[in-house]
Amino acid sequence: MGLDPMLLEILACPQDKGPLLYFEDEQSLYNPRLKCRYKVSDGIPVMLVEEAETVGDAEHDRLLAQAAERGIRPTFEERAGDGR
Repeated sequence: MGLDPMLLEILACPQDKGPLLYFEDEQSLYNPRLKCRYKVSDGIPVMLVEEAETVGDAEHDRLLAQAAERGIRPTFEERAGDGR
């Protein structure tokens, strides 16, 4: 089950309030700035900081390469000056 596209447009990392990358096939949302991943369970994003998984450099590189290869875009575009 994928996430609702309207929900994806507003999802932000609870730690730095920045955009995330959604990997539907892995049921996860990834913050490349903090190298942390949030799971999606039964179509519901688990956006709890204490539940986030920190990933190592190799996994970070794999996720960024996969995002580039598949055209995975951030959940929203950051705007200069307002943190989004």
